[in-house]
Amino acid sequence: MTERKVKISEAALDVLIGWGVDTIYGIPSGTLSSLMDALDAKQDNIQFIQVRHEETGALAASMQGKFGGSLAVCIGSGGPGATHLINGLYDASMDRIPVVAILGARPETELNLDAFQELNQNPMYENIAVYNKRVAYPEQLPKLVDEAARHAIADRGVAVLEVPSDFGFEEIAADAVYSSGSSRRQLRLADANEADIDAAVALLNQSRRSVIYAGIGTMGHGDKVVALSQKIKAPVITTGKNFETFEWDYEALLGSTYRVGWKPANEAILETDTVLFIGSNFPFAEVQGTFKNVKHFIQVDIDPAMLGKRHKADVAILGDAGQVLTRLIEKVDAREADGWWRANLANVKNWREFMNKLEQKESGPLQFYQVYHAINNHADEDAIYSIDVGNSTQTSVRHLHMTPKNMWRTSPLFATMGIALPGGIAAKRTYPDRQVWNLIGDGAFNMSYPDVATNVQYNLPVINIVFSNTEYAFIKNKYEDTNETLFGTDFMDVDYAMVAEAQGAVGYTVDRIEDIDGVIKQAVADNKKGRTVVVNCRITKERPIPVETLKLDPKFYSEEEIQAYQERYEAEDLVPFRLFLEAEGLGSKVE
Repeated sequence: MTERKVKISEAALDVLIGWGVDTIYGIPSGTLSSLMDALDAKQDNIQFIQVRHEETGALAASMQGKFGGSLAVCIGSGGPGATHLINGLYDASMDRIPVVAILGARPETELNLDAFQELNQNPMYENIAVYNKRVAYPEQLPKLVDEAARHAIADRGVAVLEVPSDFGFEEIAADAVYSSGSSRRQLRLADANEADIDAAVALLNQSRRSVIYAGIGTMGHGDKVVALSQKIKAPVITTGKNFETFEWDYEALLGSTYRVGWKPANEAILETDTVLFIGSNFPFAEVQGTFKNVKHFIQVDIDPAMLGKRHKADVAILGDAGQVLTRLIEKVDAREADGWWRANLANVKNWREFMNKLEQKESGPLQFYQVYHAINNHADEDAIYSIDVGNSTQTSVRHLHMTPKNMWRTSPLFATMGIALPGGIAAKRTYPDRQVWNLIGDGAFNMSYPDVATNVQYNLPVINIVFSNTEYAFIKNKYEDTNETLFGTDFMDVDYAMVAEAQGAVGYTVDRIEDIDGVIKQAVADNKKGRTVVVNCRITKERPIPVETLKLDPKFYSEEEIQAYQERYEAEDLVPFRLFLEAEGLGSKVE
């Protein structure tokens, strides 16, 4: 042991640096005082991002993990800071994202005395944390920081560490501390059971109406999904968070199911006889009866706890999606294009024509769709999209022209509003040379816009697209279907461009279709000069077409009902899938 001593808070940061940590999000406080001194000393290795609200910091940490960045850390003061972190940490937990959260606490001699801002904090995180401890004595802090980082990564979740504020000021021998980050290794997966693969091949060979349901587990393997799709003539359904895995214009891409989805996917899932469900967790499956007409269900997942979770599996394959797809492609019989394949392709073509018609309008009051058309025209080919929940999620998966060069992230399972702006901070911090777009409804922007200043302060220039219609539109649309009133869904207008300018960003307001392309073009030019931009897109209040409750088929709806539906959603040219099936001599399973 040497005589050289270091501050324990600095030693703890050295441990985090050993785990690749380069960013900590949070707000300073009295109970984080020693940590703030250490961050000042370690500025060359770790950047402290001072957010305007701890929730933003926790959401940014979660999104940093989703965007593939290094292990993220967020901090909160004892008491209110710790409670403010909860929302973002719940998002990380539900998406199994490694995050370390450091909570301040009163000095050791004040604990358990009902001191100022003293809370029993660890139990608040018991439901979600994979690691949740209070440091017992100063010299333990670096060791427990190492433990927290290890568990966050190995167990894919949130590690919480409560630290009494006086511990970090103490000193420890420099060589008494180490980081085990260099010992990190990836678990090598065993090959999937060949008998299970053969059983899946047998079902796919006998199927006449197969679909591939490709979830997030297929990310990075889109080429294999497409190869299998083309070989067995099975169209591809994906999930909302997996669109970037595929070229947006792949002819057999049916989109996703349910509300945040496409018409072709919602129709095909009720007509298929065999589903190859790969790397997916569709949480609405049981409630909505998504697979009620499916005869054979083949599931592939890397996690044994997921097999059979959403539907009874006739064949369950435990293994990596890419490896299993390779074996299926090698073994399965090739199939010629048949009526099922042609009917689905025709249905997708019809849907794309509908979307194109909306996007390519040239004049009139601005709608969602023309904003996306302008983004598609001017975004970099490898642009990153941080998406808020609600109509922004729903319309982005329909109208963004994405490819595997892009990244698209949101809060898919926890579905917390206000995540796009923190996500943009994390994305730009992780990929400083890539263009970052935050797509946000005005309801979510109201929750998060103070942190536009964070982008400006830390020179993290992004483009914020605010879809402004003075309502919680996604909830309002749901209430239209379920409630007697729409009470509580409207709110006052705000000049978000002026708010942006007040924070040092560039602000624009646009409300006409004929102006949107020029505004987006200028926003991109400003952003390339290093400016953060807010574009306040004052769009109409029209509801995007509810593809989960289609009213197009005369077999089920009257002429008057169909006409009213088509007129409301500009869907006069949309054709029910049943008619494409019948044109191929196939019957419908939907009664």
